[in-house]
Amino acid sequence: MATVSFPACTTVVLLDIEGTTTPITFVKDVLFPYIREHLEDHLSTHWEEDECKQDVHLLKKQIEEDIKQNRACPVHTVDQTVHTDEEKAIREVVEDVLWQMAADRKSTALKQLQGHMWRAAYTSGRIKGELYPDVVPSIKTWREHDLKVYIYSSGSVEAQKLLFGFSVDGNVLDLFDGHFDTTIGAKVDAKSYERIIDRIGCQPEEVTFLTDVTREAKAAEEAGMNVLLVVRPGNLELTDEESSHYNLITSFSHLQLTGCT
Repeated sequence: MATVSFPACTTVVLLDIEGTTTPITFVKDVLFPYIREHLEDHLSTHWEEDECKQDVHLLKKQIEEDIKQNRACPVHTVDQTVHTDEEKAIREVVEDVLWQMAADRKSTALKQLQGHMWRAAYTSGRIKGELYPDVVPSIKTWREHDLKVYIYSSGSVEAQKLLFGFSVDGNVLDLFDGHFDTTIGAKVDAKSYERIIDRIGCQPEEVTFLTDVTREAKAAEEAGMNVLLVVRPGNLELTDEESSHYNLITSFSHLQLTGCT
């Protein structure tokens, strides 16, 4: 694929993770199976701890919101009172989490619990964050040319920092100027990108967003950002219209730096 130039006046690069910096297979075949395999043990071990109680509380709030908005959700409501049947309550949480994962939900409650579970896996060395080989060298080059680099992912900020802090390339967190997750809004909502622009403190046209998801790309465009679509092995196939509308790259190394004129 031919070299593509960063849009003129780019000072900030905003990166998606799954399918952009990290193979989808790492998320689907490593991270998610870890949750399914260890979920019940994690809840049983940490049930009375404040962090776990907060995770369960957020899951309950999510179900209440889904019911209020008439969205699909499990038939029960997660409950964690002091004297409840603990095993029954844990099974209900497991059922809810597995249901959300099967439905590919991006709820903050789900992502927070997952992040807490992955923390133990990363810090123990059982999991290392996988990055495409072009990612770290390219970001280093961008930073040498004074570009700021941020992450925006549906995974929690904690999960993001774990992936890059315990990656196959070591701790590369110093490559990033900040992290955003769904607490700032859904990735398919243009207002989320407007909030990110405001938080960073720049103009929309100064930001170039790299993602593999066209719905995210569309939302970022609506907010005034530049967009480059990342085509990696295993990513969703693009339509002819999408391929013609967006500039495409298959590697960060295909991006050529430009400046304002």
